[in-house]
Amino acid sequence: MKLYEVLLSRRSIRQFKPQPISMEILEKLVNAARLAPSAANLQPLEFVVVDEEKVRKEIFSCLRWAAYIAPQGNPRPGHEPMAYIIILVNTEIKEKGYEHDAGAAIENMILAAWEQGIGSCWLLSVERNNIQDVLEIPKTHKIDSVLALGYPDEEPMAEIMVDSVKYWKDSTGRLHVPKRKLEDIIHFNKF
Repeated sequence: MKLYEVLLSRRSIRQFKPQPISMEILEKLVNAARLAPSAANLQPLEFVVVDEEKVRKEIFSCLRWAAYIAPQGNPRPGHEPMAYIIILVNTEIKEKGYEHDAGAAIENMILAAWEQGIGSCWLLSVERNNIQDVLEIPKTHKIDSVLALGYPDEEPMAEIMVDSVKYWKDSTGRLHVPKRKLEDIIHFNKF
């Protein structure tokens, strides 16, 4: 798949196949994050990769999924993510203003994963204190977000937004994600 096709076809995935992701691929994703742009090249981000079943279950209980369609948007039993990458900020390097670094790094991982056929869901509604305890993360590091990963077991589709940004499921269970039209958001040379 060419990069532009990867960009256009990527959707958040919340139903996953029970198929493991190789450590080689997980390392590739973190490497893609490592090479993302970083303000002043400070590189304050670090990553915890979780793929062991017991730890995955502990992390899963700390996550909130698809607020517009909860609980139908939650991964069903047997369709949970097969791995997580926890995005950390080393506050000894940078305490605030790291959000752009995190966004760039996470998008690199999302796109690198999708190119490999791996779906992802970027989660910000997470129980940070519980995750910090489970993973024994030192207080010098704070959790930005969690990237859930797995081979997709659903095919969400983007559609033109009509009157609401809220995503929804149709009678077959397929997720529809409204997106604004290009002509509604693009301006040339002046607003």
